[in-house]
Amino acid sequence: MTWIRTVPLGGNDEALARARAMQRALYPAMYGEPGPPEIAGESIVSSHSLIPEALYHAFATFGVLMAPDLPLERRQHEMIATMVSVTNRCRY
Repeated sequence: MTWIRTVPLGGNDEALARARAMQRALYPAMYGEPGPPEIAGESIVSSHSLIPEALYHAFATFGVLMAPDLPLERRQHEMIATMVSVTNRCRY
């Protein structure tokens, strides 16, 4: 996935585990569903694993923006994310 050193997301790093748990608690439940098995363990989140505090803040923003009580539906969020990725020529 990344070309930099990362910390395994399922490892024993307490600060990383705490940051991920707090970040994931902000996401709607549907975003916690596992992806395809062929990409298991690969995640843009792992590229932030060396600095757990930055991981939390970067991805907590996304979690807050996806809050189910906001006026957009998931399909609209996904379309916006897709267009941003296309515009930035990014596969995420």
